Amino acid sequence: MKKNRKILIGTHNDGKFREISKLLSKRIKKISPKNLNIKVPKETGKTFKSNSELKANFFYKKTKIISLSDDSGLEIVALNKKPGIYSARWAKKNGSFKKAMLNILKKIKNKKNRKARFTCSLSIKLNKKKIITSIGYIYGNISHKILGTKGFGYDPIFIPNRSKLTFGQMNISKKMKIDHRSEAFKKLKKKLKLYKFFI
Repeated sequence: MKKNRKILIGTHNDGKFREISKLLSKRIKKISPKNLNIKVPKETGKTFKSNSELKANFFYKKTKIISLSDDSGLEIVALNKKPGIYSARWAKKNGSFKKAMLNILKKIKNKKNRKARFTCSLSIKLNKKKIITSIGYIYGNISHKILGTKGFGYDPIFIPNRSKLTFGQMNISKKMKIDHRSEAFKKLKKKLKLYKFFI
């Protein structure tokens, strides 16, 4: 590991920044685009992968710092995999994540199938030419009401398989061992070993 290794975590979402920071080595300096007064680019991609790569490329081009970007969201079977890549935009459109969750619960109130999954695409831009991406999933069901105040986003309505608790009720460290972001990060680390880059 090189001394003073630093990575820009390409998000303005404080919850994502905290979780990604915890996945990275303590020896790595984590930089937020907020501190550099860099705005997040528009997510014009049609997939989680294209959006995470778009952001990683954008931040690397702006800063020339190794950039790690995430694009993630909740896909609900009864809503034809929505909100999906529009998860954050749904929250904004509804006025808040809480209002978006209430809207989702209303939409699927009488649905028997409450299956859902969280998807995360992580992309790291290592240099001008090289970008690596991995995708992780966690499967579960949508709860019947908002439960818990931990985590962020749609965590209080998602119950992962083999659990009785929503992510919003779950201990943060436990959640981070099993969630979609953790799964994507594990895959990313394996790929990065090929490039002698350990995070």
